[in-house]
Amino acid sequence: MSAPQTTTGRRAGALRSAFRRITAVLTGVLLLTLTAITLVDVLGRYFFSSPLPGATELTELLVMAIVFAGLPAICLDDGHITVDLFTTRLKGRAEGVQTFLSRLVVAVMLAIVAWQMWEHGARIGSYGSTTTYLRIPLQPAAQAASVLCAVSALIVATLAVLRLPKGRSEEI
Repeated sequence: MSAPQTTTGRRAGALRSAFRRITAVLTGVLLLTLTAITLVDVLGRYFFSSPLPGATELTELLVMAIVFAGLPAICLDDGHITVDLFTTRLKGRAEGVQTFLSRLVVAVMLAIVAWQMWEHGARIGSYGSTTTYLRIPLQPAAQAASVLCAVSALIVATLAVLRLPKGRSEEI
């Protein structure tokens, strides 16, 4: 390996580590917020017969945010759930082809979801859709999820093109 490749590899590894750290902190904060809202809602309901206003809406938005904020990191780590009933016997080139094709399918599916979600966000934004109780606009949430889905699609497509073996994305 030449010196520039080593430097590039180190930079890519540092970028990946920073990305993972940022994602972990973001999803952790979102999860703690979700936990706090649930706790306040349950305690308010139990002790004061008064649930937290808008807790259901906030819970729905936070769960969506947690899922989509974590998706790029899952894609970068090849952390998708897989069923390998038949693929465990694949070796060498066949395993590489299967890995490439599965990543390609995932990238295409994520790109389609990103595109449709963006369209949905634009549609609900055109008629000013908001949550019922708190009146939080839904368009920014849908389109942020769309962007995160598109980033995930690009990550998986990059892994497919670079033809890295499964679990070796740390080389990016």
